[in-house]
Amino acid sequence: MNTLALHGGPGPWILLLPLIWAAVVVTVVTVLRRTVWRGRRGPWQDRPIRGGPAERSPIAMLGRRFAAGEIDEEEYWRRLSVLDEQFGTRGKDAVA
Repeated sequence: MNTLALHGGPGPWILLLPLIWAAVVVTVVTVLRRTVWRGRRGPWQDRPIRGGPAERSPIAMLGRRFAAGEIDEEEYWRRLSVLDEQFGTRGKDAVA
């Protein structure tokens, strides 16, 4: 470490400057992510935010499972009829 301090050089503390700047950048990014950027989406993310009320409905979950191939068409329609009776996607006053 003596080579850095020869001839009135800056000394060994100059090696800490990149670490200090890295800490500053990490702190700024962390603060921005927790405050300003929270909840914002860029134009490249055109899908809805997951976890909204419509996505938590049992019928929507059933549709996602069918689309993902977890259940077959027969199981989908059987479960959908049960959910339709229970949650009434057509409303209580609708005629079947």
